[in-house]
Formats: sequence, structure tokens, C-alpha cells
Amino acid sequence: MNPLLQDFNTAPFSKISNADYKPAIKKGIEIAKAEIDAIINNADTPTFKNTTVALDFTGEKLNRITSIFFNLNSAETNEEIQKIAQEVSPWLSEFGNDITLNEDLFKRVKHVFDAKESLDLTPEQQMLLEKQYKSFARNGANLNETDKAELRKVDAELSKLSLKFGENILAETNAFEMHLTDEKDLSGLPESVKEAAKEVAKSKEKDGWIFTLNYPSYIPFMTYADNRELRKKLAIAAGKKGFQQNEFNNEQIVLDIVNLRHKRANILGYKTHAHFVLEERMAETPENVISFSNDLLAKAKPAAQREFTNLENYAKKLDGIDKLQKWDGSYYSEKLKKELFSLDQELLKPYFKLENVINGVFEIANKLFDLQFEEIDSIDKYHEDVKTYSVTDTKGNFVSHFYADFHPRKGKRNGAWMTSYKSQQIKNGINERPQVSIVCNFTKPTETKPSLLTFNEVTTLFHEFGHALHGMLANTTYNSLSGTSVSWDFVELPSQVLENWCFEKEALELFAKHYETGETIPMEYVQKIKESASFHEGMQTLRQLSFGLLDMQWHGGESPQTINSVKEFETKAFAETKLYPDVAENCMSTAFSHIFQGGYSAGYYSYKWAEVLDADAFEYFLEEGIFNKEVATKFKDNVLSKGGTEKPMKLYKRFRGKEPKPDALLKRAGLLK
Repeated sequence: MNPLLQDFNTAPFSKISNADYKPAIKKGIEIAKAEIDAIINNADTPTFKNTTVALDFTGEKLNRITSIFFNLNSAETNEEIQKIAQEVSPWLSEFGNDITLNEDLFKRVKHVFDAKESLDLTPEQQMLLEKQYKSFARNGANLNETDKAELRKVDAELSKLSLKFGENILAETNAFEMHLTDEKDLSGLPESVKEAAKEVAKSKEKDGWIFTLNYPSYIPFMTYADNRELRKKLAIAAGKKGFQQNEFNNEQIVLDIVNLRHKRANILGYKTHAHFVLEERMAETPENVISFSNDLLAKAKPAAQREFTNLENYAKKLDGIDKLQKWDGSYYSEKLKKELFSLDQELLKPYFKLENVINGVFEIANKLFDLQFEEIDSIDKYHEDVKTYSVTDTKGNFVSHFYADFHPRKGKRNGAWMTSYKSQQIKNGINERPQVSIVCNFTKPTETKPSLLTFNEVTTLFHEFGHALHGMLANTTYNSLSGTSVSWDFVELPSQVLENWCFEKEALELFAKHYETGETIPMEYVQKIKESASFHEGMQTLRQLSFGLLDMQWHGGESPQTINSVKEFETKAFAETKLYPDVAENCMSTAFSHIFQGGYSAGYYSYKWAEVLDADAFEYFLEEGIFNKEVATKFKDNVLSKGGTEKPMKLYKRFRGKEPKPDALLKRAGLLK
């Protein structure tokens, strides 16, 4: 029997073989189609219950199967899984079109939608109805047959291209290694970094040290290695992913994706892909995003240019470097930061043993939201590195299952993300609780040392855990409005707000303890972490804005078909935000997974947008106390548990009492005195 087609609560990873996926997805689609047919063939007049609610509950089996499959395609993939993904993605996009382009189904949905004024619906029910109607209208339900057929073609093509884009980046990341055999080349690198590189070499049965493009290897090398030529070699290798004349080149894929998205938007009656996407976001229009970005840019650019000139002068004074290059940035920034704040990342790491940080984030969640985490071994996992937890509230009620997967491996893509295996919903009177997962790429333990995190990795863990809380504390009726199913520029608020606790003495005292002596992190370090938090914030802000503006250029332009060169287009888009000299053999767009593989197209600005919200929200905690129960409960009741049941600004104002202003962010970033 196919384990994916049995009834299961948590994912039965150990029972699944790759051969199970295709038949299970096929069957899942069949079951979902039968559920849709039952709604269409219902002889009764369409009502909120027999149409809107019934539709929200369809496809559960399929969703469970595909969430397992695609989560593994990101966290534990191999060639066979990638091949299956290429085959099943068009099936799923075709099935999605079968629903949104189904005239009989749309008629029923529209019937309920048109009668909404007389239905006496709760805000959540109104939101479900509106979201459902829009998902049809925005995906072609009102189109003629020719346009519907064209839309199907475009969608099938897009689903394949974005998968291929991601596969190419993973292949390029895995293909590169910098093998060093002369210890002189390691000058400047901390012992822990050398040890990790030695273990990589050992695992490949080689002598010496191997550095890769995986972040725990790449970032320390770029930050500490004295050998400028080797930094250059590694930086150029990272910067040309998808931009080399080989089978993994992504240039044509980028152009194809951008053109197809534009074509899709036009078919649906929108000017550009950005207009289509932003209609359903807090920002509403590309013009608003650009004006928001330019506003921040005007405030950040003078600071960024000052910081860059200082850094350039510093590198010149130190090593006689005339022109600062991209491979010099992290190296001299770290040195200057150390000099200005006497703050050494390596000094901090012993205080951030992974297990302690995990316990710290759990304790903070307990103090704020009454949650308790117990590690369990009673549920299946997809890799021995994964940790599994049962989450309960202080009354002992079950809240969620939680999976955490922390270290890099060959089958795992770079970066960090939160995902879920099952959404929360209330069905037949039962509150079905969610199954949430975070996946990261942190330094592995070595033979002599546990996994010690950089401060950056600590904030990453808090960030992903903030997303996880949004999923775990979900408490809505309908799964399509549950947890992180919120507008994309609101989804980063819970994750980004939680990062703030990493900078607070009261929070750090809970978990930042030396892994050998147990000594709590000295308060002068905490002070320095806080002071240095806004170090080079102008440059950081400029960098984030440059990515958001590049994204808007790709997706907000009216004639992408006139773009011939990805590199030239990108260079033009970066003109206003450029600090470092261009590197001819590098291109960012060909590896910009957020917008060409993830869901951030025309949405990358939302990181900065959410920063405005998070700084404003955290200011409230600072005013009342960072563990103030009342403020935490307001945040839980109005933001974390509410999912997408109401418009985000409404929820935010209910928590905060007013609309957010960018002042708190600018103040925190040191850009506003």
C-alpha cells in the first residue's frame, strides 16, 4: 500500500520511497477533482456552507502529499526527486487551472459572492469568500476559452522553469570547491572554520582543507581570510552561479520567466506582473513600492556612501588597497567593526551553542506566549539531523508539532526557511493543530566543538522561529486563512520582530552562556552587540533596497520582451544603489532564487516593509517591557493567531493602536538622530 495514500497524522517519512510520490500525487489529484465535482453537482442553491466552505476543505489529501514532497525537494533532495518534481509540477499547475478556470464552479462561487451583503458573515467568513472569489477572477475565471488555454500553457511552462532555475543553482553550488593544501592560505581564519574545512576535505577523502559555496563555509572565509586572491576566487565563483557558459546557465530562464509572467498578467488584464501581485498586498501598487523604496533610499544613501568611503580609507590605510572590491567588503568591515567596538564574532560564538540558543528561543516563547516545548522521538523524521518537538500551552493543551533541521548537507538548498506539513483549521468542531518546520544551514558540530553559532546565525534562528510561531499559534476556522497565509508584505512581521530579542540583555541572559564554563555573556559584549547593530546600516539598507528595486524592474516594466542581456539590464537597475565596482563575470539575477524560484517576485521589498512594521511593533514592547504579558497577548491575539482572517493593517492597528511610521526603523538603524 502507498503510505502517502493511507490516513496519517504526522508525515510517515521512513515508510515513503521515491516511487510512491507520482502515483500518490496522481491519486491525490483524482480525489480532489471528485471533491470539486461533488460541489458542482450539488443540486441545492449555492450557499456559503455548501460552496465556499466545502471548497476550502477540498484537496486536503493532495496538500498533505505535496507538502511532504516539495519540502523534501528543498531539504533532502536528490536527482530522482528533482526529476519527479519536473514531472509533477505541470500536473499540479494544470490541476490548479482546472479549478480556477472551471466555469460551473466559478458560477457557484460568484453566486455566493454576489449575495454576500445579505449573508450576515463574520469578518473571517467575508475574507474567505472574497479571497476565494478573487482567486478565480485573478486567475482567469472571467476569460474566454482561447485565453484560458493560453493561460494554462503559460502556467505549466512557468512551473517547470522555476524548478529548473533552482536545480541549476543547487548544481552550481555543489559543483564548486576550493581545495587548499598550504596552511599559509588559511591565515586569518578562526580555528573552528579551519576545523570544519578539514572535515569537509576528510569527508571527500582529500588532504588539506575544502571551502565551498555553502554559507557556513563561504561567509567565514570571506570575512576572515587574509589572502585577497583566494577571497576573490571564492567571491567570483559565488557570483557567477547560473551565469557561466555551461548546462546550468540561468540567463535564458530568467528572461523566459519574466516574459511569461508579464504575458500572464496581460492575459488577466493587468499592466505588469507587479501590478497583478501587488493588488493583493499591503503596498497595493508598484508606484507605492517604488516611492516607499526611494524614500528610504534617500535617507540611507548618504549614510551608505559615507560608510563606504570610510571603509575604503580604512582598507587603504591598513593594506594600501586603492579600490575596494566586493571580496574586500566583509573582510575589512569585520576588522573595522572589531576596532571600533572591540567586538569579535569569534569571541561571541562560545556563548551561542546551538542547543542553548534553541532552549533560549523556547524560553522566550514561554515567557511571551505560554508555550512549552518537549523534544520527542515518537514521530518520524526525514533525516537523523532533524529534531522533533511536541508543543503545548501552560494548561497542557496540545498546540503543534515542530520539526527543526539545522545543518547543511548535499541535498539541502542554501539559506533558511519555515514551512509546514499541515495547516491548522477547525473542521467538524475539531481544532486540528498544525505541523510546522524550520530548516537552516548552521555550522555543524566538529570532533572537538559543538555547533557554535555566529551572532548572525542566532538572529536567523530567531527569525525563522518567529515564522514558526505564526504557524503554531494559528487559530482560525479555515486552513486557507491560517498561520502564515497572510499578505506577503505582512508575513515577515512575526519573524523580524522576534529578532529584536537577540539584542536585549534580559533575553540574552536566558541563553547566552559559555559552552565550557557556563558563564553568562558579559554585559559589555551585550552593549557592544547593541552599539554595533547599526554598524554599516546605511550600506545594509542600500543593499536590501537594491534587491527590491531590481525585483521591481524585472517585474514592473511594461516591455520585458525588449530585454536582451540579463547582465546589462541588472547593471542599469543597480545604478542608483551601486557602491562597489562591477565584476564582469558575475550576475546576481541568475541566482536570485527569492524571485525566480521562491515566491518573492514583485515582493522582495516586503523585507524592508516588514522592518518598518517590526521596529514600530517592538518599540511598543520596549515602552512596556520586553516580556510584558499584556503586549505579548495583544500581539498573539491580533497578529499571530489571526492569520489572514482580516486585512493586515486592521490587525496591526488593533495590536498597536495606530498605523506604523518608519521613524522607529530609521532610529534603530541610526539613520535618524
